[in-house]
Amino acid sequence: MTPETDAPVTPVCDQLRASGYWNPDWDAAAELDPVWTEKFMAAGMHPAMAGVLEPKVLEFIAIAVDASCTHLYAPGTRRHVRKALELGATKEEIAAVLQVVSVLGIHTMSLGAPILLAELAARQHEPAENRAAA
Repeated sequence: MTPETDAPVTPVCDQLRASGYWNPDWDAAAELDPVWTEKFMAAGMHPAMAGVLEPKVLEFIAIAVDASCTHLYAPGTRRHVRKALELGATKEEIAAVLQVVSVLGIHTMSLGAPILLAELAARQHEPAENRAAA
């Protein structure tokens, strides 16, 4: 807390806001509990700030996360694609990242296809009048 405002100190969140990396979807969490949000963001930013991974690799990971079927965050995807290109990434590298992450969606088919096949098989053994009633 700062003595002047009683507001919690949130340097990581403030840096994300200033750099344009802040996702407005995080505003509600920051309003409800700025201390927790700061700790969460600091934990998430640690790998990027630690310098272990090359910046281009970090952008590839961010592209994969933002473009994944469970996230689909277009502003972040665009921001990280731009940054990756600035860092020298090729269109082939970025396309490969998108292709790799696109397989996350295969779970829809791996779940649904066996169910469909089982239901089709069950219908083949069921009298036609029972199928019509369903």
